[in-house]
Amino acid sequence: MTEFEQHEIPFQERGLRRAKLRRGIFLLPSLFTVANLMCGYYASVAALVGGKEDFDHAAKAIGIAILFDSLDGRIARLTGTNTEFGVQFDSLADVVSFGIAPAILAYAWGFRFAFAGNAELHQLGELAWVCCLTFLVCSAWRLARFNVKGMEPGGSKNFVGMPTPAAAGVVAAIVHSRHYFGPLLDSSWAYVWFALLPILGALMTSTVRYYSFKDIPWTRRQPSVTIILLFLLVAIIWKYSEVVLVIIAGTYAIAGLILHLVRFLRHRLVTRTA
Repeated sequence: MTEFEQHEIPFQERGLRRAKLRRGIFLLPSLFTVANLMCGYYASVAALVGGKEDFDHAAKAIGIAILFDSLDGRIARLTGTNTEFGVQFDSLADVVSFGIAPAILAYAWGFRFAFAGNAELHQLGELAWVCCLTFLVCSAWRLARFNVKGMEPGGSKNFVGMPTPAAAGVVAAIVHSRHYFGPLLDSSWAYVWFALLPILGALMTSTVRYYSFKDIPWTRRQPSVTIILLFLLVAIIWKYSEVVLVIIAGTYAIAGLILHLVRFLRHRLVTRTA
């Protein structure tokens, strides 16, 4: 074996190792997508089981799926492993975690909590079924539109329509808060609960703009006070999750509508004065 051949083998081995590492990096965001999909599947099964704790576990699983969904895209962008396959795989996982799972959870929890012991409200089962189906169809519609059109033209600052994880988060947060708000609810809550699902579906398919948080420089150096505030926020959510998560999810949903109304009125005012 010549000296050149002796140096060539380690070089080929290094190239092979780089190729294997490259494949591993591509797998990393997909693993987070699989974890997202697994949480959605678990939430659906737990909701079908239908125990009191099972509903809470299903709501928490949807919340964890939101976390995994926010990480897989960021990791893909940071590692330069964005692929069309990853985009489509992520969307299919989102249909399960943020479409099917919250729709099943809303239907099962609504019947066993709001309809319990009320024969009159139980007759509204078909209407409830349609409301939950509307949420599912709108979430799939929202994801398909995002794949085709992407975000708001001109940048990634805003989503067009309420994101499916945010809509699913509203459902999960309300179910999770049942221990806190349960004593305040009566059978009339069924009307409000199932009416909420088509409203969320309408927001997902609307042109209302929602802030995406994607322009925040997470990877840059941040002031120490920012770290402290984030730590306090996580601690508050951990300690008072039943109340705080409802406030966060509800505020995000309503904020988009308020800002959309402000922009509409401002545009009308400019048009009249022009």
